[in-house]
Amino acid sequence: MKHKLGSHHLDAGVIYKIITTGQKISLDPQQLEKVRANRDYLEQKLQTGTNAPIYGINTGFGSLCNVSISDEDLDKLQENLILSHACGMGQALPENICRTILLLKIINLLHGNSGVRVELVEKLSEFYDKGVIPVIYEQGSLGASGDLVPLAHLSLPLLGKGLVYHHGTVKPAAEAMSSERIASVKLKFKEGLALINGTQFSLAFATIIVQEAMAAFRLANRIAALSMDAYLCDLAPFDPLIHDIRPHPGQSLAAKEILGYLTGSSLRPPEKKSVQDPYSFRCVPQVHGASFAAFSHAEEIVNTEINSVTDNPNVFDTEDKILSGGNFHAQPLALILDYMAIALAELGNISERRVYQLINGDRGLPPYLAVNAGLDSGFMIVQYTAASIVSQNKQYCTPASVDSIVSSKGQEDHVSMAANAATKCYRVLTNVKSLLAIELLTATQALEFRRPAVSSPPLEQLFARVRSEVPFLQSDRLMHDDMLKITNMIDQWVQSGGY
Repeated sequence: MKHKLGSHHLDAGVIYKIITTGQKISLDPQQLEKVRANRDYLEQKLQTGTNAPIYGINTGFGSLCNVSISDEDLDKLQENLILSHACGMGQALPENICRTILLLKIINLLHGNSGVRVELVEKLSEFYDKGVIPVIYEQGSLGASGDLVPLAHLSLPLLGKGLVYHHGTVKPAAEAMSSERIASVKLKFKEGLALINGTQFSLAFATIIVQEAMAAFRLANRIAALSMDAYLCDLAPFDPLIHDIRPHPGQSLAAKEILGYLTGSSLRPPEKKSVQDPYSFRCVPQVHGASFAAFSHAEEIVNTEINSVTDNPNVFDTEDKILSGGNFHAQPLALILDYMAIALAELGNISERRVYQLINGDRGLPPYLAVNAGLDSGFMIVQYTAASIVSQNKQYCTPASVDSIVSSKGQEDHVSMAANAATKCYRVLTNVKSLLAIELLTATQALEFRRPAVSSPPLEQLFARVRSEVPFLQSDRLMHDDMLKITNMIDQWVQSGGY
């Protein structure tokens, strides 16, 4: 079944589902008519106009905006634009992110304010549905004037150039296009500019991150509950009365979920082990809940951006206007990507602190959760690794959005750096998955020392799922393999919505 792209509102959840389930797409005929009418208007405007300069259509780009281009060179201008801007460096992005960028570009052009031909939108859709996905690189965008460099790489296959993902391998675009019988196209005036202007690079990252961050929040609550049971924590901090008098939605949600996970456990001691538990257990609703609030705010921004037109200039055929503005400026995304990086890092930060408490030899647990501590190091160095990852996340949380470097001879004198915010936020997300895996592995080990007492049914289910992959650590063994298995499990759970 294909997902029809048209005038209806889209959100991050819908985009994520289309990408992760491999859905193909169809284009709403009514929306294509809007695209056609918009292009017809632009063509008529140029034919009957007074040769007035229109940015990027009959002028140069950036600081060359005042250089006029002759009529016979208008189409060549667009091809030159793609070739000259394809300056990406660094690692190639994962295929799923490249696919998301392509999908978001199609959606952007379908609004019918970009002055492109229907044939161009249909060609992009053909690439998408036949699985010929442009290879895009992580470095090059300043996050203003659009994600110019990565979107130029997105556009290269239209010219039969560049590299693509195809059937799980990277190959020249021309080769994949030949096997799928996709013809290249000759770009017409305005089309190259419409392709490379826009926020689709940073938006693709933000779309994926916000969905997986929400899932990580739900999973972090469950793993934290398992750690709390293993540490014999008091349930008082999760009483609704506490959260009713400070009713932040994320805080209340986290407390409710954790209390639900812990209800029914036989591990509650008749007497408290301590008057109060450490903050990393007791304050989970407040910390996790604050991250939830950040993700919720980010989701609002992402959903607005998905349904926006972000190229330049914009063509308004019914209003008889061609307006040059700044919708390509990705400042809204830059700020929330930095915000999400910090919020994600805090999920990982407090998770590592719970690992530290569990291996510390307190509350009847052996030092480092080792059966023969001294001969065996147990989970000692597992916590080292977690600390290393947490430290790296702190470095990634230096905001990109506060930076700006003047470019294009001063014409582009303030940029968002959203692309850098996006790539480092994605690294934080990846690191948090590893940190949650480490905590889950540690909590599972700790729970074994509480047997024969059992936890609640949902936490025992979580325990059993881990044990189906990784056995109890009776004596030291290669921990890297165990950690990778649980990290892969966490990644699958996050992609499925949080287990």
